[in-house]
Amino acid sequence: MSGSLLVLGTSSGAGKSTIVTGLCRSLRRRGIAVAPFKAQNMSLNSYVTRENGEMGRAQVVQARAAGVEPEVRMNPVLLKPGSDVASQLVVMGQPAGELDGDRWRAKGDLLELVVEAHDDLRRRFDVVICEGAGSPAEINLRSSDIVNLGFAAAAKVPAILVGDIDRGGVFATLIGTLAVLEGVDQDLVRGLVINKFRGTRALLEDGLERLTGMTNRPVLGVLPVLAGREVDTEDATNFSSWADGPAPLGEDVLVIGVVAFPRASNLTDLDPLIDEPGVVVRALYRPEAMADCDLVILPGTRATVSDLGWLRARGFDVALARRAASGASIMGICGGYQMLGREIVDEVESARGRVDGLGLLAVRTEFAARKLLARPSARLADGTTVTGYQIHHGVVTRESGEPLVGDEGCVAGAVSGTTWHGLFENDRWRRGFIAELARASAKRFVVSPVTCFEDRREARIEALADLVDQHLEVDALLALVDGGVTGRPPARVRLVRDWPQSSPSERQ
Repeated sequence: MSGSLLVLGTSSGAGKSTIVTGLCRSLRRRGIAVAPFKAQNMSLNSYVTRENGEMGRAQVVQARAAGVEPEVRMNPVLLKPGSDVASQLVVMGQPAGELDGDRWRAKGDLLELVVEAHDDLRRRFDVVICEGAGSPAEINLRSSDIVNLGFAAAAKVPAILVGDIDRGGVFATLIGTLAVLEGVDQDLVRGLVINKFRGTRALLEDGLERLTGMTNRPVLGVLPVLAGREVDTEDATNFSSWADGPAPLGEDVLVIGVVAFPRASNLTDLDPLIDEPGVVVRALYRPEAMADCDLVILPGTRATVSDLGWLRARGFDVALARRAASGASIMGICGGYQMLGREIVDEVESARGRVDGLGLLAVRTEFAARKLLARPSARLADGTTVTGYQIHHGVVTRESGEPLVGDEGCVAGAVSGTTWHGLFENDRWRRGFIAELARASAKRFVVSPVTCFEDRREARIEALADLVDQHLEVDALLALVDGGVTGRPPARVRLVRDWPQSSPSERQ
């Protein structure tokens, strides 16, 4: 077996990433060598590979599901939004400038590169499960498309289309998506999937039959809602996806508040805390919400100076200063760590020059043109090896205070900071951190002695694969992989522009 399949969605959030993750594990269970692929990802949740290249976290967890090492060919183009109109462009794991509205269509020039990355994977693996982005019905972007049907046509990859029934209107969105596509693009879409269903499938059967009749495409599965099974979410600012972790082992809970920056990045740093029994993680939009928090975290951000201005405009700066003076715990990660320092000199990201920080740590940050991408580690006094990864332009210099881990970071009283992402994934270090936080909070909180974050993530991946095996026609999907785009395509859905035009009186 050799080939690829592209998983498209009628919209962002339809469940493409989740389905690809489950499919990768399902195929691995069958002994098939499988790799994930997403030509272009727009996300602030990213990761550093062994080769010190940057890629989206969603493809990292998909690689884990497939049982292979993540590599930048699995996500050759990454867009990291820094504002509503501009994103940093990362190509094959390395920064390649800023992409704004004037240059947006020029990214179509990267089509050859992404096809080459895909073809390299296809030569090395039996099956490549590809993921689209947003919706293929964004017809204003079709001429520069390198991730949806533009990619599928160039790489000769068949596609399936996923619709989210939980949002409502799933039949209209599936049919409508096909209807606005040009005929040659319709030919590439070979099947439909309905995702996030609540209820008994028998209630859908009449609708599924009509859907097949109207689109000339089979429904290859109806997946139930996957609440609580998401893994390494793609959208960094989707705070609403957080859920309380397991019940506490003691009488009290620990409350961790995370400042909800507009350009927050790498919020997957917090997933291990969310999984801890009795730890409640919630987003903070107003400084008053910090009052009952045992710890406040300033997370990473793609726009440090801009988000620092957002923080000040809402009064967080004053509230954080009062919190630090009272001895209550504050932690900054990457961009949040930079904000806690005395000053930031930025001629690179914001071009604002010198900006005062919050002054809660004796550190200074100066932005360098070259982005640092690294996977550091440190061996602690007790023999524990702690690992993480770094993604930043801001070079932080500690002027006083103690390091947080190894020689990295800064601690001054109850305020701490680090440039390392993924620090909380180190189970022993995390449990020690939580135990110290519980002592400082004087709560009757019992720290779990056995929580292993990687095991919990692995269990979620297994659960996704179980659902895929139970609710998707995997053999039919593999037949699409084997057949590719050869053979006779399904009949086309009429294009909207070809629909008969009626007068206003006829439409009434």
